[in-house]
Amino acid sequence: MTSPPKKPWSGVFDGATDPRVEEFTESVSFDQRLYAQDIRGSAAHAKMLAATGMISADESGQIVSALEEIGRQIEAGEFVFRRELEDVHMNIERALIERIGEVGRKLHTGRSRNDQVSTDFRLWIRDSIDGIDQTLLDLQRAFVGRTKRDKDVVLPGYTHLQRAQPVLANHYWLAYCEKFARDRSRLADCRTRVNQLPLGTAALAGTSIAVDRQHVANALGFEGLVANSLDSSSDRDFAIEFCFALALVAEHLSTWAEEWILWSTAEFNFLGLPQAYCTGSSIMPQKINPDVLELIRGKTARVVGNLQSLLVLVKGLPLAYNRDLQEDKERVFDSFDTVAACVELATAVVAGAKLNREAIAVSLDRGYLDATALMEYLIGLGVAQRTAHEIIGKLVRQAMEQNVPLAGLPLAEFQAAHKALDKKVFEVLGVQQAVNALVSDGSSGPKQVARQVALWRKRLG
Repeated sequence: MTSPPKKPWSGVFDGATDPRVEEFTESVSFDQRLYAQDIRGSAAHAKMLAATGMISADESGQIVSALEEIGRQIEAGEFVFRRELEDVHMNIERALIERIGEVGRKLHTGRSRNDQVSTDFRLWIRDSIDGIDQTLLDLQRAFVGRTKRDKDVVLPGYTHLQRAQPVLANHYWLAYCEKFARDRSRLADCRTRVNQLPLGTAALAGTSIAVDRQHVANALGFEGLVANSLDSSSDRDFAIEFCFALALVAEHLSTWAEEWILWSTAEFNFLGLPQAYCTGSSIMPQKINPDVLELIRGKTARVVGNLQSLLVLVKGLPLAYNRDLQEDKERVFDSFDTVAACVELATAVVAGAKLNREAIAVSLDRGYLDATALMEYLIGLGVAQRTAHEIIGKLVRQAMEQNVPLAGLPLAEFQAAHKALDKKVFEVLGVQQAVNALVSDGSSGPKQVARQVALWRKRLG
């Protein structure tokens, strides 16, 4: 019977670890997804050790070659991760030693698992930021891709979920482009803080071995070095910030999903969802349920929950490293996986949905969407805003009592409300005229929206 492998820290211990402790403390079941980053980081470390004379060039070459072989084996699904070795880092190091013997034992010179784990985690988050940025770009392109077919569609805009003013459909699509642009900006900003190298700060105090941290930073594409070894060992700000940025992406997706769920109901009937992203009912044969949108909305809760878990995790930890920090990775992995899947499906739904133009057009007369435009027309005739607001409010009340749109009121009632309202008032009323009247930068006026569409097409390529 083969004896279990020695722990890398077993020298000071005089007995074996309780198997229950091994099961309780292991992380390889989930942190094995860091294998590629661990191999990249270790290879860069080995090359630095050779460059500084700590090991020979031949030894460095053996280490790098063996690490690459281990990576290929993991990629092919042929590598067996052992729980008793605790984590992905010790599994790879043990496999390295089994392949090249004593030379493999030299790899850990000048580093600790603390700075090694932080380096691997930063590399993984950096790669993940680059990946999610691309999927968000695809989502923005899906919204902009709708602008040609929907450019003449006017939608009712809402505040408090009550009809407010008319907006162009394209203005709506670009609103989400703006939100996801801020998300991408936050992720890019987060990346600058993620992209600082901790390797070489060792366990907490640094090392007496003359490592060249900048050499490793250059090799791995880090923009700078973590400056304080105590901070390096204990820092998880970068992971929490990443999860915060992901939580805001999820919140924006949830808002969009909620609106489109409403729009797809028979009560709104604004939108037809692509059926490939809907499901049916086991008992009601007519149902076409927006399950993908509902799950995007629902999965936002777990992303927000992961962020809260991380904030609570670190709130009372003293410097420097504490094993509590092992609990960070599952939360980060889950947030990334969840948001990435949601964005990918959202892109397909956005591209495939169809506006129900006729149903939207029929509904536009409801809600007095042109009331604000009429008020601003009266302001343009020299009436104070508060006075104009009151006058138009009374006209809306009269129209409501007669169950007609504002344009259905007779001219006499407009003139009774204010002498400046002559027959030209009917040139102002109606949703299309209300939209056309909008001129401020960033508004839903046709010229402003057309300009923004052109800018977004150029911006997204």
